[in-house]
Amino acid sequence: MPYASSLSTHNDPGVAIGETIGEILEVIGHAPDAVAVFISGDFIIHAKDFLAATHQLLQPKTLVGTTAVSVIAGAREVEEQGAVAVWAGKFAGTVSTIRLEARQAPDGVIKIDELSNAEAHTLILLADPFSFPAELAVDAWSTSRPDLQIIGGLASGANTPNGNRFLLDDQIYDAGAVGLLIGGATQVEPLVSQGCRPVGLPLIVTAAEGNLIQELGGKPALRRLEEMFNGLSENERLLVNQGLHIGRVIDEHKVEFGTGDFLIRAVLGADQRTGSLAIGDNAPVGSTVQFQVRDAESADEDLRLLVEPIDSADGALVFTCNGRGSHLFEHPDHDAAIIADLVRREAVAGMFCAGEIGPVGEHSFLHGFTASAAIFRD
Repeated sequence: MPYASSLSTHNDPGVAIGETIGEILEVIGHAPDAVAVFISGDFIIHAKDFLAATHQLLQPKTLVGTTAVSVIAGAREVEEQGAVAVWAGKFAGTVSTIRLEARQAPDGVIKIDELSNAEAHTLILLADPFSFPAELAVDAWSTSRPDLQIIGGLASGANTPNGNRFLLDDQIYDAGAVGLLIGGATQVEPLVSQGCRPVGLPLIVTAAEGNLIQELGGKPALRRLEEMFNGLSENERLLVNQGLHIGRVIDEHKVEFGTGDFLIRAVLGADQRTGSLAIGDNAPVGSTVQFQVRDAESADEDLRLLVEPIDSADGALVFTCNGRGSHLFEHPDHDAAIIADLVRREAVAGMFCAGEIGPVGEHSFLHGFTASAAIFRD
């Protein structure tokens, strides 16, 4: 089944949307089963016009979209300027749209909408970082729908509440989340590159409380960190000083751990008095962890290792961190170019995110500084 993507940076919004829709029509024609639209820069104020034009000219059966600081189309990453990227596909399987909101109950508990379509195997989620608790939602859905993989990202088009726009079929919102529920014969393979490499040795958490790791392998966690640091090269010590992370092994049945086996979280601080480390997650007693560092070389190697075994695909949606791109890599278009090499006709689109969503092991998580992708095959 055909997929296509298109991009325009023309300064006239009418011309821009005409160019992108025209390219989609040439490849797959009218009434695609799904369309995703990503809008950046000065074009954000024209989101409503883009939505109306897309419906009038392309007549999609389902549509989602959002605003972002930068967009992706094909092998290109267009950073921090006005652009519109459109992705479309005709599916062998099923696809439906969903609108999602979170509400605070009188007792203070946050209630998140349940997911419809019990037969879907994938949710493509576009969420607002200000009004939608994505981490809480993804965690809840991973429990209630363990068979469902969740891939997507947080909109990055605005720095204040109600500044982002969310497109859903023929409606537009400024809060909450929207998504595509995909099922049936359409295969969606996740790719989550967290961009880190391990340093030191794997260690067992032997004492912990909440997000505080008190002991690793029977010693105070801070002492284990100091031992690890003293054994590093000068370059690795520099990377630790620039920002230390820790990876928690997701599948404890494995004997050896490598790329894709860890859920990466930041080390937030240390308590010299108790020897505890605070991390951006809980690390239960008995879990295996390993310290991690991140730089452009590590991020490049991690993504290439994950891509290497993946077969050629029909389409892909990409959600990369707004701290990657030219902020991290020496050359532009890094993540887009690598993933586009996998995809026929470079039918790739996506956005730079304020948080990325994708599965590690059998559960989906909200990540940071990550490249997450949904790779489609029909």
